[in-house]
Amino acid sequence: MEKAKVYFTKEISPDALVKMYEKLGVNLSGKVAVKLHSGEDGNQNYVKPDFVEALVKHVNGTVVECNTAYEGARNTTEKHVALMEKHGWSKYFDVDILDSEGEDVLENLNGTIIKKNFVGSHMKNYDSLLMLSHFKGHPMGGFGGAIKNLSIGLASSKGKGYIHSGGNEEASFGEIMKGDHDSFLKAMADAAKTITDFYQDKIVYINMMVNMSVDCDCCNVAEDPCMKDIGILSSLDPVALDQACIDLVYNSTDPGKDHLIERIESRNGLLTILSAEAQNIGTRDYELINID
Repeated sequence: MEKAKVYFTKEISPDALVKMYEKLGVNLSGKVAVKLHSGEDGNQNYVKPDFVEALVKHVNGTVVECNTAYEGARNTTEKHVALMEKHGWSKYFDVDILDSEGEDVLENLNGTIIKKNFVGSHMKNYDSLLMLSHFKGHPMGGFGGAIKNLSIGLASSKGKGYIHSGGNEEASFGEIMKGDHDSFLKAMADAAKTITDFYQDKIVYINMMVNMSVDCDCCNVAEDPCMKDIGILSSLDPVALDQACIDLVYNSTDPGKDHLIERIESRNGLLTILSAEAQNIGTRDYELINID
């Protein structure tokens, strides 16, 4: 497999997001879903609507989310819709909670932990997908980027529990938290493969390395960022994209990187990337192309 191209810019602005999308030379067609993290109620680190407005409107996209599997402000459609309004997403964009009317099942017969993935039933209404991911740490996954957004992000509420528990459809929240950790990481890759198979070449990936806390945007009380912002990256390969972000963290001179690296390594987070590569979602072998 030849090296994947990953584009990188230190410029952090709404215009830079559009530029990084256009660098990929792909025009997402039809009805475009834009999957991003809308932020849990109380979270201070999620990327705000005004920052992504130019890009979402550039692709004429609909912002999509799925309900969570844990208590909070996003575990029912009614609460989730209210939070989308509170956080300003509904003010700027059309918004769709993908599992508000149930779920569909996608298969990955070559999955190592799970052979199927539960996704919001509205996903089939979209022709192409823009994965707009906020790269940061995560309490369970070690880090969150494109692969996590593909898997946990697009899973229905039931699907999130299914992935976290390593394949238990009836898992309670307590059981989800006690599941085998490495099985969870591998299951994320299995689930991500169902999404890439579903959309094929109609997916574009952008990671924003900003507000990099060790905690996810799903935390209502998150640590403040531990590193300075690094930039924006884009690729047609989610494995290469996440690997490039990891490498930028490790190669940074920012002393705050140690805190983020500890979070990644203590949760064995790199296993997700390795598992995604093994699922043939992409390659860790990439060329980083700097964009001025």
